[in-house]
Amino acid sequence: MKVQSQLVQSLQSRPIAEELAKKQKEISIAEFFERNKHILGYDSPNRALLTTVKEAVDNALDACEEAGILPEILVTIENVKGAKDEFIVIVEDNGPGIVKKQIPKIFGKLLYGSRFNTLRQSRGQQGIGISGAVMYAQMTTGKPTKILSKIDDDHPAYYLELRLNTKKNVAVTLKEDIVIWDKPQGTRIQLELKGKYARERKQSIFEYIRRTSLVNPHVKIQLTEPDGTVTNYDQVTFLLPKPTLEIKPHPDGLELGTLLNLSKYTDAYKMTSFLVNEFSRVTTMTARKLCELANIPGNLKPKKLSLDQAKALLAAFDQIKLMAPPTDCLSPIGETLIKKSLKHELEGLKPEYFAPPITREPIVVAGNPAQVEAGIVFGGELSGDQQVDILRFANKVPLLYQQGACVITHAIENVDWRKYGMEQRGGKGIPIGPAIVFINVSSTNVPFTSESKDAIMDMEILRKDIENALRFCGRKLRTHLNKKAQRNKIKEKFEIVQKVLPKLAERASAVVNKPVPELRPVIAKIMDIVFIEDSLRFEDGRHKVEIVINNYTTSPKKFRILVEMHFKDNLDNITPTPQKVGNGWLVWDLKNLAPLEKTVFSFELNGLDKDSYDGNDIYIDGLNAIYIVGAEPWHGVE
Repeated sequence: MKVQSQLVQSLQSRPIAEELAKKQKEISIAEFFERNKHILGYDSPNRALLTTVKEAVDNALDACEEAGILPEILVTIENVKGAKDEFIVIVEDNGPGIVKKQIPKIFGKLLYGSRFNTLRQSRGQQGIGISGAVMYAQMTTGKPTKILSKIDDDHPAYYLELRLNTKKNVAVTLKEDIVIWDKPQGTRIQLELKGKYARERKQSIFEYIRRTSLVNPHVKIQLTEPDGTVTNYDQVTFLLPKPTLEIKPHPDGLELGTLLNLSKYTDAYKMTSFLVNEFSRVTTMTARKLCELANIPGNLKPKKLSLDQAKALLAAFDQIKLMAPPTDCLSPIGETLIKKSLKHELEGLKPEYFAPPITREPIVVAGNPAQVEAGIVFGGELSGDQQVDILRFANKVPLLYQQGACVITHAIENVDWRKYGMEQRGGKGIPIGPAIVFINVSSTNVPFTSESKDAIMDMEILRKDIENALRFCGRKLRTHLNKKAQRNKIKEKFEIVQKVLPKLAERASAVVNKPVPELRPVIAKIMDIVFIEDSLRFEDGRHKVEIVINNYTTSPKKFRILVEMHFKDNLDNITPTPQKVGNGWLVWDLKNLAPLEKTVFSFELNGLDKDSYDGNDIYIDGLNAIYIVGAEPWHGVE
């Protein structure tokens, strides 16, 4: 009876399973994102409008830079007449244009692009961005996307209107035509979508464009807002970023599944050639050593690599120290341009100090090269009673959302900013003070927390590198603040001594009926410091530096003055003749500076932009640190 009952139950279950099977079907990637548009950054009206502009501008910048063209981008936001919270977004560039047959695929097919499997730095990574904007626009207004593109002055401009068929993830062309366009080349996209426009907030189109201009100083952008306000961001430099080159994956951080997939689809016939051809920094000798450590025959066909052999190979990678991946796949902003852009953009706030930016040496994050850049702006009209303003960027793209979930924020919170002159309760958290903290992370594959690319995953190696970059900038800030405090204190003391002592001497002399004594030795004994005061001015296209050293002590002083100098070829009119010029240093030996005497050193720099040199790093060698005010004691090697 028991067997019979199980048989009946089995027969009854078949129709149910078959019915369930009929309901199961495949959906396209476009259909998935249509139902989960929040994943792409379309989770609110404000953000949807910003995301649309961001994706179009990022595409335009990538296209121009790949073609070696200085980007000029026009962004226009217009209200749709008679429709509430509907906007027309127009983004036009002067890039290389798009060939006609590719236009529907680029704008109307999700996960279509040239960068997903390409290991080099770019803003777009997945082939979702602009087609996601097209999808959202038609979802909210039902209107088609209008595209105009021209690839050369001798070619016509093609005009297309298209929709995205989300069931099949393909574009449907509704209209196409050949039109006259007075631009020599470029692309123009027009979308109509629902959204909300807000200017006075950090997560706004205005702020996104401002920050994009900040980290892309070679770009010219014009923003026209719905009320007709036009804002222009001119180029700070006319030099394009260095072009990036494609590289192979690096074994550091390689995952088992990725290794097995590479082995199955490689064209190599032997494991040694597979390792050399498919990976970065693996030489023939290294490949043989890896095979030996993993106990894998060097002539094994990669397609026959077993699971256990792949695990052994991964373990072998950990036993061999490989060179870091090449960095020609990355295009960081660079210290000079960061400083120049920050000065240009923040000029109205009149900051008192720009900590010298740093571009760190590349690191490897999950098999991908990454490079961190950091800078700090301090003082001026920046508010000192609230948390510092954080400027986060990834591959020169502003990150405006999910600040708390980002590794950049976590790194800032982990640094003890109290050491560098800012308030931070408990030594943790975002510091309070009149400062802006700038961080840009460049990578061939930025590890974002989601497809909307708002925040970077908290990976320890990346977080530690960001912290080290911030500490470098913090030390420079601390030096500036200490020097400023010392100078103010000494000046105040000196002024008091100069005012009070002569009056005391006059009264005392009058009482005892004797001449007023020489006060200079007394002043020197009270002050007992060597005071260094430097100045920098930019005149007639030249940086003019003067360093004045006063010996306010009672004994002669002998020491060495070192000025950090990375512009040896631009030096001019050095007075007096230095003992050394080169290796990053300008050096004078001061043989004998008598008490209450002063000496002056000066030099000029020619052929540099105004913002290329904005401060003197001065060190004193051979003098007890307790006597030095206005410079740092020297502890290094020239």
